[in-house]
Amino acid sequence: MDAFTLPGFYLSHPARINPHVERSRQHTMEWAKRMGILDAPAPGGGVVWSEHDLAVMDYALLCAYTHPDCDGPTLDLITDWYVWVFFFDDHFLELFKYSGDLAGGQAYVEGLERFMTADGEQPPEPANAAEAALCDLWRRTVPYRSDDWRRRFILNTHNLMVESMWELDNINRDRVANPIEYIQMRRRVGGAPWSANLVEVAADAEVPSAITASRPVAVLVDTFADAVHLRNDLFSYQREVREEGENSNAVLVFERFFACSTQEAADLANELLTSRMLQFEDTALVETPALLAEHGLPPDQQAAVAAFAKGLQDWQAGGHEWHARSSRYMNEGATARSGGLSGPTGLGTSAGRPAFTSLEPGMRRRAHQHAQPLLPQTGPLECDRLYMPFPIRRSPHLDDARSDSLEWAREMGMLESVPGLGAAVWDEENFHANDVAYCGAMIHADSTREQLSLSSAWLVWGTYGDDAYPRWFGATRGLGAAKLQSERLRQFMPVEPGEEAPEPANPLERGLADLWVRTAGPMVPDARRRFRTAVLEMADSWVWELHNQAHNRVPDPVDYIEMRRRTFGSDMTISLSRLAHDQEVPEGIYQTRTLRELETAAQDYACFVNDLHSYQKEIEFEGEVHNLVVVTENFLDVARETARDIVVDLVRARMEQFEHILATELGGLLDAWDLDDRGRAVITGHAEGLKDWMSGILEWHRACRRYKDGYLRHKHTPDVRQGFSWGPTGLGTSAARIGRSPAAAAGGAPN
Repeated sequence: MDAFTLPGFYLSHPARINPHVERSRQHTMEWAKRMGILDAPAPGGGVVWSEHDLAVMDYALLCAYTHPDCDGPTLDLITDWYVWVFFFDDHFLELFKYSGDLAGGQAYVEGLERFMTADGEQPPEPANAAEAALCDLWRRTVPYRSDDWRRRFILNTHNLMVESMWELDNINRDRVANPIEYIQMRRRVGGAPWSANLVEVAADAEVPSAITASRPVAVLVDTFADAVHLRNDLFSYQREVREEGENSNAVLVFERFFACSTQEAADLANELLTSRMLQFEDTALVETPALLAEHGLPPDQQAAVAAFAKGLQDWQAGGHEWHARSSRYMNEGATARSGGLSGPTGLGTSAGRPAFTSLEPGMRRRAHQHAQPLLPQTGPLECDRLYMPFPIRRSPHLDDARSDSLEWAREMGMLESVPGLGAAVWDEENFHANDVAYCGAMIHADSTREQLSLSSAWLVWGTYGDDAYPRWFGATRGLGAAKLQSERLRQFMPVEPGEEAPEPANPLERGLADLWVRTAGPMVPDARRRFRTAVLEMADSWVWELHNQAHNRVPDPVDYIEMRRRTFGSDMTISLSRLAHDQEVPEGIYQTRTLRELETAAQDYACFVNDLHSYQKEIEFEGEVHNLVVVTENFLDVARETARDIVVDLVRARMEQFEHILATELGGLLDAWDLDDRGRAVITGHAEGLKDWMSGILEWHRACRRYKDGYLRHKHTPDVRQGFSWGPTGLGTSAARIGRSPAAAAGGAPN
């Protein structure tokens, strides 16, 4: 854990400062005294914060930089919120992280949650400064916001408090998260989504409820959060890791996983920070305007979304400025790179902006992202046997499922040409080579013949759609037509009684209409909506792939992993196993961190297994850019074999996380939800089903011909390959290289 020199940061937007900063400095000092924050005792003696500590950390300056345009009273309120959240973090650290007191930490957090009251509900009497401050802030803020904003803010406040227990548990176990787990959990622990909610307060511009769950808005918030947290990790590494013994820091996570130096890990964290900021810009400038037009939002709501995006951008620039100046962060490399962090804190734009920010990292990253060569001759991507601790189980109804699914595909027209869309996506040889019924027989090993035939038909449908979209819309860059196709699919999944589906126009629609009637009929409306959402997200993700493909853009690593779960149909196929027990356990239990992390670990394992096996098919024969090996090659600027080994290590890391959750967390979750024997059996059965899901998917990839070199060379003629002409293939500048020995990677050699 050596010190490092801070890298050059990408910032495209200048920092500005709110003229009311001095007013808020005075206000928040008085408020902190009144709430008892400056009198809170530390376990080892003294206080958590003194008046001097609060003054030099200067949260009023943070808020003045991050919210440069709001009025004085609003800046006071925002500053008080940040004083509270940083105090909570340090108070929790002093009371529970140093001592490892999990039970005390849980009780502390539960006590705070009682002060996020509903309308008409009275809070209890505060027992400490954190409770008194939250009670006061809740009274001053929440009554003036919409119900939708309150719901989102309560969730994000809950997350940043409750998920602190995840950090505490990892410290107690001396466990450093894998990179994917870390990015996901840092959003919840670090509080940047909570900060995004306060951007709406500062701008007095709420995001319309109709679009808060959309991909563009979610990506704006997630990229904002990731960039804020990665920047904070770079500045706080010395304080948190070297001085306080924390292990929730991206630099440390990358050090351990990539077995590299601290400097290399810091440079990699900065590369990811740059990539996330570029993703934010693309989403704000391209996807968000299209979203507003698609929903036909009125001018005032469009203006609110624009103000929100601008507020997030201001936060990035201002947050960087404050990190470079605040005494809270004392990274030795900051002084070395910037020539000193003292500078003007008065009115106007930031003339003293640190010298280690520039546009160059973003320009280099963007150029490299579009530099993937078209149809390179890769050959097979060989890798050692992947780690799989669970046995393969198989249904006795496999032969029936094979014949039933073939007959169903014929009836739906999947083995025939489609008028207006060209030649058949599959012929019978393709169908047998895919053999998705074999996959179904392993992931649903205990199903009846009827259940297995239905789930196998869903797998056929999803695989057909995944192959059809690039065939129908890819070579012609028919992005509009692809989007319309995805929108039409919604009509074949009615939720309410009396809704009628239109006449299907192609095998994809015909298959979905048939499957929906057979699957969703017994469901209650809420279950139908959830399952329809999983199907639609998969179809929308196919359009996302086409959009990247048309621009020859290798996706940002985080965006790729999160969208890969959708393109693979993970939620849809896992949902199929939950349908029979939908009413037997509370839906909320599936939204807990334990089950959410268990499912995403399993999903990533399966997706990465697919990427390793499908590499040659996708890259050499289809001109794809959506493969984690390619994403890793491009992002780290490493050789194919090194990228492969990194993905193999990620496969192992996600499986080990799955095992860790089963061993250490699932039992506590069942106790906390006080489930009866039947409910406990449903959840433990769900976990067992995920084991079958992963082992079955791995075995299917090993066995089926879909990805084998000989089959690919037989089926993909030169004429077919020439149909995939996506765009520019010129070379770009290289990203920062991570030197890495595969054998030295954390997690050891795969089995």
